[in-house]
Amino acid sequence: MLKSITIQNYALIEKAYIEFDQGFSAITGETGAGKSILLGALGLILGNRADQKAIKNTDLKCIVEGEFAIDQIHLKPFFLANDLDYDDVTILRREISSSGKSRAFVNDSPVGLNVLKELSEQLVDIHSQHQTLNLGKFHFQLNALDAFINTPELLNEYQSLYGVYKKRLKKLEELKSRNEKLKKDEDYYRYQLSELDVLKLDKDIFDELTEREKLLSNSEEIASGIIHCKNIIDENEVSVNLMLTEILSVIGRLSDYHSSIKSMAGRLNSVHIEMKDISAEISGIIENIEYDPKELQDIKNKLDLYYNMLQKHHVQSVEDLMTLKNEIAGKLLSIETIEEDIKEAEELLKKDSILIHSLADQLHKQRKEFAMKMSEEIKNILKQLGMNHAGFIIEINKHDELNPTGIDKVEFLFNANKGGKPIQLSSVASGGELSRLMLAVKSLIHQKNILPTVIFDEIDAGVSGEIAGKVGNILKKMSEKHQVLAITHLPQIASKAQYHYNVYKTEDASHTNTRIELLDEDGRVEAIAKMLSDDKLTETSLKAAQELLN
Repeated sequence: MLKSITIQNYALIEKAYIEFDQGFSAITGETGAGKSILLGALGLILGNRADQKAIKNTDLKCIVEGEFAIDQIHLKPFFLANDLDYDDVTILRREISSSGKSRAFVNDSPVGLNVLKELSEQLVDIHSQHQTLNLGKFHFQLNALDAFINTPELLNEYQSLYGVYKKRLKKLEELKSRNEKLKKDEDYYRYQLSELDVLKLDKDIFDELTEREKLLSNSEEIASGIIHCKNIIDENEVSVNLMLTEILSVIGRLSDYHSSIKSMAGRLNSVHIEMKDISAEISGIIENIEYDPKELQDIKNKLDLYYNMLQKHHVQSVEDLMTLKNEIAGKLLSIETIEEDIKEAEELLKKDSILIHSLADQLHKQRKEFAMKMSEEIKNILKQLGMNHAGFIIEINKHDELNPTGIDKVEFLFNANKGGKPIQLSSVASGGELSRLMLAVKSLIHQKNILPTVIFDEIDAGVSGEIAGKVGNILKKMSEKHQVLAITHLPQIASKAQYHYNVYKTEDASHTNTRIELLDEDGRVEAIAKMLSDDKLTETSLKAAQELLN
C-alpha cells in the first residue's frame, strides 16, 4: 500500500507531502491544475524514464520519495536476492540532478532502474488511457486471460522448457549447418591432408636438411677456409701446435721456480690439448663436406616442398604446419562423429517436443475452459456498468508454431449493443465503451491477485451520469481488496471514494505552483458541487453534492 509520497522541485510542485490510506481515494481538480503531475512524479519512483525538463528549479535537485507498506506481500526473497535491507515500510526514492543524471534508492541503498522497476511492479498497477489502447493488442488479451486464471505454475513450467527447447533447436540447426559445410569441404580437406602427409612433417628433419643444404651450398668456401685453418694449426713450419710445443717445453723447465709459471704451464697444456681436438675435428669436417651436386639438389627439392607449403598456408614454421595438419585431421574426424551428434540432438529435441507440446495443449485446454468463465464474468460486470446487452467472447485459436506463451492466439471480441455480433476491439469506435470494458477486465483481474495498489488515471473517459456512478461502485468494490486511487473529473465517481484529494494551482508575482490537499467533509461537498456546476457554487449544486455523498 502507498502510505505517502513526497515531491520536491518537480514540474509545478515546489514541495508536497501527501498521505494515503487504505480503501478508495479520489483525486480531482480543474483541468490543467496538475493532476497528471502527481502521476508523473509517482512514475519516477516506479522506474519510469526521467525528464530533465520536469525539474522546476534547475539550481536544485528533483526528489520524489514514496513510502510503501509491504508487510502483506511476500517480498523478502526479492530483497535478499538483490542484497537490499528489508523493512515492512519500504521507501523508494528517485533523485534527478539539473544535468539530468538520475539516481534511485530502495531503503537508502542505491539501485539500478531495472531493480526499482521490478520491485515497483509488485507494488503498484497504474492504468491510464494509454493502457486502454493496449486492450486491443493480442499479447495484452492473452496476459489478461492468464492473470484471470491465476495459476502460473503451468505457464512457468512451459516457458522454462521452451527456453531449453529453443536452445536445443538452435544447437541442432548449428550442427546440421556445420555438417553440411564440412561435407562440402571434405574432399578439399583430404587433399590438403595428403599433401602434408607427403612431407612427413618433422621439425628435426627440416632443421637437418636446412643445415645440410647450407653446408653443401657453401662447401667450396668452407673447405678452403677449413684447410687453411688446418695448415695454420698443424701443417706449416710455424704451425700453432709446433709453437705451443716449444712454449710448453720452455715453461715446463721454468715451472719449478715460480708458482705463477707453474699455473701458466697447466693452462698452456690445456690449450695444447684443445688445439689437438680442434685439429682432429677440422679433419672430420673436411672429410664430410665433399661437394655432391646430386645430394644438394635432392635436399633443395625437399626443402622447396616445405617452403611451398609454408607459403600456401600462410604460416611461418614447420610447427605451424603440424598444427594445421592436426586441425584438418580433426575436421575430418568431426565429419565422422557429427552425424552421431546430430542423431543425439534430434532424439533430445524429439523428447522435449513431445513434452512441450503436451504442456502447450494443457495451457490451451485451461485457457479454453477459463475463457468461457471470464467472458461470463466480464458480461456481468458490464451489466453493472449499464451495458445490459453487451456481448463479449474470448476466442482462442492455435498458432501453427510454438511461441513463448504456448500455441494460443487469444482475441477479445466485443459488441456494446443488443443483437450485434461481437467484433475485434480495434473496430470498436467508442472510447467510453472501451473504458468500461477495460475497467471490467481490470477489476476482474485484480480480484485474482494481491497487487496492493491500483491507480486509475481517468478510467471514466467517455462515460457520464448514471454510468459514472456505476464505475464508481466498481472502484469502491475493488477497494475492499486493494488500495484504489482514481484521478477523475466526474462527481459521481469522486463521491463514492472514502478519501477525496483536490489538486489546485496557486500563483504569485513570478511563479505558479501546484498543490494537493485532503478535503474534509465540507471541502468534499464544495469540490463535488463545483464539479456539478462548472466550478460555480449554488444552493442546487451543494444540495446535489450532499445527496451524492450520502
